[in-house]
Amino acid sequence: MFTLTEIATALGRPVEGDGSLTFVRASEPAAAGPDDLALAMSPAYGPALTEGQARGAILWDGADWRAMGLQGAVMVPRARLAMAGITAALDAGPVMTPGIHPTALIDPSAEVGPEVSVGPYAVIGPRSQIGARARIGAQVTIGADVSLGCDALILPRVVIGDRVVIGARFICQPGAVIGGDGFSFVTPEESGVEKARKTLGDQGEITEQSWTRIHSLGAVRIGDDVEVGSNATIDRGTVADTTVGRGTKIDNLVMIGHNNRIGEDCLLCGQVGMAGGTTVGNRVVLAGQVGVSDNISIGDDVVAGGGTKILSKVAAGEVILGYPAVKMETNMAMYRALRRLPRMAEQVAELRKTVTALVQGKPHDT
Repeated sequence: MFTLTEIATALGRPVEGDGSLTFVRASEPAAAGPDDLALAMSPAYGPALTEGQARGAILWDGADWRAMGLQGAVMVPRARLAMAGITAALDAGPVMTPGIHPTALIDPSAEVGPEVSVGPYAVIGPRSQIGARARIGAQVTIGADVSLGCDALILPRVVIGDRVVIGARFICQPGAVIGGDGFSFVTPEESGVEKARKTLGDQGEITEQSWTRIHSLGAVRIGDDVEVGSNATIDRGTVADTTVGRGTKIDNLVMIGHNNRIGEDCLLCGQVGMAGGTTVGNRVVLAGQVGVSDNISIGDDVVAGGGTKILSKVAAGEVILGYPAVKMETNMAMYRALRRLPRMAEQVAELRKTVTALVQGKPHDT
């Protein structure tokens, strides 16, 4: 249970009305009962408060909480920022038994810091170092020579490969794999892919070819305060390490190939796929299903809309969209023109008929 005053303190906002009101959970306005804190942080949610039985609510700045029949309220200027504070205050986090589970396998040469929790059937490899207060879930596998910072939260079935270095306060959702081999292969002779890339389509003479593995000698290096979503993958580098900068957040099902260098405070949304060797600046946002070609650079503060395919260098600060990526305003103009094409085709067909009729009806020159 929690009070309205406790939530206001977490948000750094004043309480209006009775701050001693006690709640069990947060709720949408229409579904809120007497024990629920209603979240109505936009005027659009105001009418829904009358459908529920809320006594207290989080409201938008300037709302008239008394007119809504509430006994207390906290008003916030930014709804999503308030959601971050509310959810942080109310989320108890995953329940993990303190200490090391008897089924966990920890190599004798590994160093495990104080107050670490290790769940059932977890494995920690030789010479790995686990920082203080780390929480490692069931069936997590941590390879050899790994360095994991303090206060990490590693949820079940995560795999962290050999020599991976991870900073403090790392959060990793179930099923992610960090430090698998990069996808690097070569043919003894020049391949059809190489020829097609040079010529933009012509493979030349088609011959049989086989693939030879290029091994991954590098690792993965991750900064402080990074989060990685469920079933995301980050491949180790070929020679140098694949790197992810401080504060970057990586969503579910994101694939980061070998030798990518990702800056600080980036946001990589679901199903982003990055081929190898690309450099990404700071504060870059790649929306869902963005694809990034290999060996290019993306500048600071770039925003790529959903489904964008980035095939060449992007300058700092650009907002891009489309396949291939262009400035968003250009893409929207192209899309509007595309929508007009059927009508334009009809008009061209009518013009052809008119011109044909005129030509056929015109007297021939003598």
